[in-house]
Amino acid sequence: MSARDTLSLKWGTLKSWHLQSEPARAAMQAYVDSGVCGSAMLQNDTPAQVDLLCNLIDALDADTVYLEYDGAHVTKEEAKAYVRGYPREDVHGAPAA
Repeated sequence: MSARDTLSLKWGTLKSWHLQSEPARAAMQAYVDSGVCGSAMLQNDTPAQVDLLCNLIDALDADTVYLEYDGAHVTKEEAKAYVRGYPREDVHGAPAA
């Protein structure tokens, strides 16, 4: 059986997706409901949003996630590490605490 869901990340956050499975769609709705802006370039995920994004990655009916900037497919665990380890800044450009 092939994967039904696809997801790509860029700049430490969600870039694009195609979700067919209900668990992934529900996880996406929770992420959207958290107040994301819809632009990977402008999105600055809060710690809670990072957790929701990791939940989405876990819910995918797929074995890998695509990292747009690197042009590489990675495991779900690597994708979550990428999201959790991406440098974030507060609204004034300073590193987030």
